[in-house]
Amino acid sequence: MTAEIPLNSPSGDLLVTPTDDKNEKVRLKKQLGLLEGVAIILGIIIGSGIFISPKGVIQEVGSVGSSLIVWALCGLLSMVGALCYAELGTSIPKSGGDYAYIFEAFGPIPAFLYLWDAMMIFVPTTNAIMGLTFAKYVIKPFFPDCSLPPYADSLIAAVVIVFFTFINCYNVKGTTNLQNGFMFTKLASLGLIIICGLYFLFMSAEGRDNFTDVFKESDNSPGKIAVAFYSGIFSYSGWNYLNFMTEELQNPYVNLPRAIYISLPLVTGIYVVANVAYLAVLSPSQMKASNAIAFTFADKALGFIAPVMPIMVALSALGGLSVHIMTSSRMCFVGARYGHFPTMLSHINVDKYTPTPSLVFLCILSLIMLISSDIYQLITYASFVESFFTMMTVGGLLWLRYKQPKMHRPIKVSLAIPIIFVIICIFLVVVPIYEKPAEVGMGALITVIGLPFYYFGVVYKNKPKWFTDFFNRTTYLVQKVFMSAKEDHLEED
Repeated sequence: MTAEIPLNSPSGDLLVTPTDDKNEKVRLKKQLGLLEGVAIILGIIIGSGIFISPKGVIQEVGSVGSSLIVWALCGLLSMVGALCYAELGTSIPKSGGDYAYIFEAFGPIPAFLYLWDAMMIFVPTTNAIMGLTFAKYVIKPFFPDCSLPPYADSLIAAVVIVFFTFINCYNVKGTTNLQNGFMFTKLASLGLIIICGLYFLFMSAEGRDNFTDVFKESDNSPGKIAVAFYSGIFSYSGWNYLNFMTEELQNPYVNLPRAIYISLPLVTGIYVVANVAYLAVLSPSQMKASNAIAFTFADKALGFIAPVMPIMVALSALGGLSVHIMTSSRMCFVGARYGHFPTMLSHINVDKYTPTPSLVFLCILSLIMLISSDIYQLITYASFVESFFTMMTVGGLLWLRYKQPKMHRPIKVSLAIPIIFVIICIFLVVVPIYEKPAEVGMGALITVIGLPFYYFGVVYKNKPKWFTDFFNRTTYLVQKVFMSAKEDHLEED
């Protein structure tokens, strides 16, 4: 396929002239099957959270028993939410996930604010967290008894974010094949932790000490529980990200719900048992003091093969980062397709059929987020905003049940499921306001700041000529640099 770039294009449009025999259209291709769907969900859930969040949970609730309950309930909440998203994903078979569903249910303004927060807060923040987790586990073995060099973790995180952005720009199928390999690495990492931890639990008296009084030193205040839920939910986050790629999924009515139903129970069981394994080796105080729990665990439990664990954890974080970059770029792409973000971000590379401008845009935002290397602050910051919009998305399911009762719904869950999910989300959104007011306030402020951008960028049509000229020139430049064009119509031939 070749592309002809007009020299005198006032709008910056790229003219694409197919020259191959298949005369393929410029659009996202359906290249993902059930295995790839499961690998995407497992790949993004089992990323970095389970190797860092156990500290965030137990330092809030205090005790072993409360910690395990939080992990189990976070998994249950994710499964309940996943059931709702299975209905939404098969009823509204569009890429973009939450953005597309909020747009369908509540209209353009809430959808834009979701997109704004996703692009400005929790998508680049999550990329930064995964990159930093990889960096910390790579560097830590070289500095076992001292603090890490300044900015070393941020620089390494920046390198891997750029690298995986390039891989995602280059080839979708190659990226998903890589995810299949990462998926087995993640399961092997957690399997090693579980086997060693259970050995300590059943064969060592020391391993059973932490389970003699499991609720000792519990802190059951609602604010602490809600913040602990944020750390746990972060480790499960990603269960809805396959919905971002519905248009690239083969037979989505079947493969989307199946991938969700396979992945979520598996992850919940693995996470709960993994935390039992951690606590069979490390005391709650040791977990709170550790900045790299899996490394501390390996150092105590694995002996001479302990250096293997940082490598496996690092590979798990890389897999999560890669799939998160891939899926979140589709949300940015769809938002631009609807006119809520600059048109250039809805363009597709004419050779690779990947949304290259969106991928590069999110890469830049993720690098900016690396300014803060406090992982736990980033988790709270991102989780509050994401929980609010997840609540809105599932609330949209309830609204669509009322507004469009005759909508075709290949999967229709019991009405009690979305109602329970929304009630729990309200608790998770409201209570942390008293516990973490600064992070919550900043998230709310950034959301509100999106409104002027919406009215200027979307509603206001009489923009200054200098602005439209600059925008057109920038679009033209992006098309030339990334060899990208507007996608062809989505209707099937």
